[in-house]
Amino acid sequence: MWETITSVLIGLAVGIGALLVRPDLYPGPRALPIGTALVAAVGAGRISHYVMDGHAPLVQLAISAAASVLMVSVPARPDLKPGRGGRHRQV
Repeated sequence: MWETITSVLIGLAVGIGALLVRPDLYPGPRALPIGTALVAAVGAGRISHYVMDGHAPLVQLAISAAASVLMVSVPARPDLKPGRGGRHRQV
């Protein structure tokens, strides 16, 4: 049970941290990166808990944090940063 609560806290920290560090990459709703990080952290935490059969909780939390950091980059839109010349990505 405490792993799930810690995964939720990790997801919230990663999502809010992403908004604080790089707010220009998330022009959409602010709940999107927070929700993405939260769901990724909890999902990865639960899967790693199941796979590792409850052993090595620090590794499970590290997997949860890594998945959260990786997935929070999905809704990032560097092509919509202010100062870029348009809405489309340059090829």
